[in-house]
Amino acid sequence: MLLSTQTDVLGARYPENEAIRILASCGFDAYDMSLFYLAGDSHVLCSEKYKEYAKRLRDEADNVGIICNQAHAPFPTGVGKEPDDENIFKKVVRSMEIASILGARNIVVHPKQHLVYADNAEKLFELNVEFYKRLIPYCQEFNIRVAVENMWQRNPNTYSVYDSTCSRAWEFCKYIDAIDSPWIIGCLDIGHVSLVGADIPEFIHTLGNKRLVALHVHDTDLRSDLHTLPYTQKINFDAVAKALGEIDYQGDITYEADNFIRGLPKEVLPQAESLMCAIGRHMINVVEENRPRTK
Repeated sequence: MLLSTQTDVLGARYPENEAIRILASCGFDAYDMSLFYLAGDSHVLCSEKYKEYAKRLRDEADNVGIICNQAHAPFPTGVGKEPDDENIFKKVVRSMEIASILGARNIVVHPKQHLVYADNAEKLFELNVEFYKRLIPYCQEFNIRVAVENMWQRNPNTYSVYDSTCSRAWEFCKYIDAIDSPWIIGCLDIGHVSLVGADIPEFIHTLGNKRLVALHVHDTDLRSDLHTLPYTQKINFDAVAKALGEIDYQGDITYEADNFIRGLPKEVLPQAESLMCAIGRHMINVVEENRPRTK
């Protein structure tokens, strides 16, 4: 099991190649490449030089002994308008190619959720099954799996959180089973589960280790999507890690928890990443201690 974290915040404070070197020096086994900026047009990865840039990042990561285990595609993945949605689809495909060049085995691709879920759950299901199936040929071309993520929505008037696509375990299973491809897997966002009030260990057990192949690990106060350090808010992460061990989870521990470093002085960011690494190693130990014992 590898310990990984996203490049999002650190990569905004340092050049991305330097951010990757810092993560390696702090003890991370891998990094999750945040490709959110592909939603725009200003980054070099949006230009015709994207392959060369990705190859340079891959070479530098190889030189310092860290791998890219996972990536995150730009989002949203749909707005319900053409030609906007087709342009978004092309950006998702490019992110898959970039992730493949970096060496990632998985890339997280948000489901479409541009409609109010409470009124359109079945419509979103149909749109998303079609969307993910359309990505399968590119999975095969680039040799990379696409991970569906559980989502949430917020009432614009009351600001309260309510269910969205895959926010309940039964629907997450329904999505993965309906798509029925080894190229389409599940990425469970631990924080998102907490926001909709679902039981996280029960959710993990319902998915099982065939559907659940990747993670987004971060803490919340059960009200806001904080994306902050585990054990600092209200999620019981020892219970989460225990459940992962009990299902014999075969994926990695991948953080999406670096919002807490946004306001820190640049000089102490490596120490903050080292703290994240130490906490991640603790979680991995709890997972390993709770795996089924073989006779």
